[in-house]
Amino acid sequence: MAHVELSISEPLVSQAREPIEPLHVDNFQLWTDAATVALEPCLVINQELVIAAASRSCCELLGLGEPGKVAGHPLLDGLRLVDFTAQRGELDEAEIDKIPPLLALTSGRLARGLLRVAGGAVAAHGDGTVDAIATPVWTGKKVVGSLTFFAPISTAFTSG
Repeated sequence: MAHVELSISEPLVSQAREPIEPLHVDNFQLWTDAATVALEPCLVINQELVIAAASRSCCELLGLGEPGKVAGHPLLDGLRLVDFTAQRGELDEAEIDKIPPLLALTSGRLARGLLRVAGGAVAAHGDGTVDAIATPVWTGKKVVGSLTFFAPISTAFTSG
């Protein structure tokens, strides 16, 4: 016949251990630092629509200039966006508010869309199209910026 014996005792807790405090990190600064050195085309903007950081590949792709010099400048000063019509008109204010970096910032949600860019490597032969995926950057319960990744869309078609 099997014999089982149980005992109950107080848990052994070391009195010398200090409670672990959560690290207080600036989420916006972490994403800014990451975007600065990223290999992928990405950028971070703040609430004032000012570029906080942009990767070198993003600056080349969108024709923004030197990565070290673009930080601190308004996003819309260096980025030339045109509509998808044959007339290639500049985007009006209502349409600009819908581009993914701004939409993620104002809505607090993920945003994705195609952008037609005039200038930069993506537009070496006229205008270029990029796929933009943006996410809001939060500090606590407040949106403080957005992080956007870009991918060039090839418009060249090959026949089979």
